Amino acid sequence: MSELVLASGSRIRAELLGNAGLAFTRDPSSIDERAVEEPLLKAGVSPEDIARVLAEAKASDVSARRPGDLVIGADQVLEFEGERLTKPADMEAARRQLLAMSGKRHELHSAVTLARGGETLWTHVGTVRLTMRDFGPEFVGHYLAKAGEEILSSVGAYQLEGPGIQLFERIEGDYFTVLGLPLLPLLARLRETGEIEA
Repeated sequence: MSELVLASGSRIRAELLGNAGLAFTRDPSSIDERAVEEPLLKAGVSPEDIARVLAEAKASDVSARRPGDLVIGADQVLEFEGERLTKPADMEAARRQLLAMSGKRHELHSAVTLARGGETLWTHVGTVRLTMRDFGPEFVGHYLAKAGEEILSSVGAYQLEGPGIQLFERIEGDYFTVLGLPLLPLLARLRETGEIEA
């Protein structure tokens, strides 16, 4: 019996799929994301394409060891002033990153892929443009104390479903894409292919 498999250890991605009523198992990919990214960065590949390649690599990795199952791979890349930002290493790095982004716009590129037997069947990349409001060091300190170290698992050092929403002035795009999984296009594709009820 074919299973739907999430190739991610992300709590929020699993919650999104579960809340949508999907039956699935979790089997996180073991790829070295930085090793996959390194040649892409050297070649000047866009952040949007990096997200796509990483999502495909994760899905392909897991689907190669589960050849009969349909595997969902996902990845998210933050682009700020032409640069790709990664998850902050610690709270001080998160503080510096947030202060640099204060009052400015950035993009989140979230990719989702379906793969079976090591082969990519479908990929979608969604982009959201987010504008942070102007805030100072005192607010950032209070925000980080309230949000806690869990925000270090987020590339932007924020989680919109929590106190991170207070960092923003404007969000242009899909909420699920901000959370790291373009859920509506994924569900539409699963319906098209008969994996879930239409």
